Amino acid sequence: MYDDASDLDVEEQEDWEASAELGLLYTSGNTKTETFKTKLNAARDYKEWRHKGVVDYYRSEQEDPATGEKQKTADKFFVSGQSNYKFDPESRSSLFVFGSYEADEFSGYEYQGTVAVGYGARYRYSEKLYADYEAGPGYAVNKPIIDGVPQEQESSAILRLAGSLNWDITKTSVLKSLASTEIGEENTKTRAEISVSANINSSLALKFAVAGSHNSNLDDESKKKLDTETSVTLVYSF
Repeated sequence: MYDDASDLDVEEQEDWEASAELGLLYTSGNTKTETFKTKLNAARDYKEWRHKGVVDYYRSEQEDPATGEKQKTADKFFVSGQSNYKFDPESRSSLFVFGSYEADEFSGYEYQGTVAVGYGARYRYSEKLYADYEAGPGYAVNKPIIDGVPQEQESSAILRLAGSLNWDITKTSVLKSLASTEIGEENTKTRAEISVSANINSSLALKFAVAGSHNSNLDDESKKKLDTETSVTLVYSF
């Protein structure tokens, strides 16, 4: 088992690694819909620091057959950033700082934000497989929406637990998964995603992903606690 980073001959990487995703879906005829998804990932891993960030946007509209007017059925924006300071360049242990913000009126919240700090560890099980684990306290703020009316902002202390896995299945395909939960007094928010991507060429890949987010407490009873998303996107790496 590859317990520590020193078990692998990993060179220091000074450059950022980034990828951009794009997915579009248009239907016509009896049902007219427009769906747009874009996502940007950036990461940098070198001697003492590990950084990563995500910007994710999803929007969907559907035409009302009776009136011909377009109705928005989804509009979600999510951004997060994290930095890990390694206790030692050859150690698996690190101290992380994490922050995220989500705006999604269809979730029952106008916005949800989180900051957290804590302990992180990276375990390498083979040259092609590694996993990250994190735990630490934090603080969350959110603004509920009830019957379309924004309420007062809520805030609470939380405990953030997170894990992710990266597996190079072959030279041209990768499986990634992640899960996190932010446990608070007012609400517990959980996220999960699993994806498989296959290279088309050296910089372009096709990605299939299934993701979900769950809120344990919603003041608006008309909203569902679980939201899921299935997507097929083109990914450009640069």
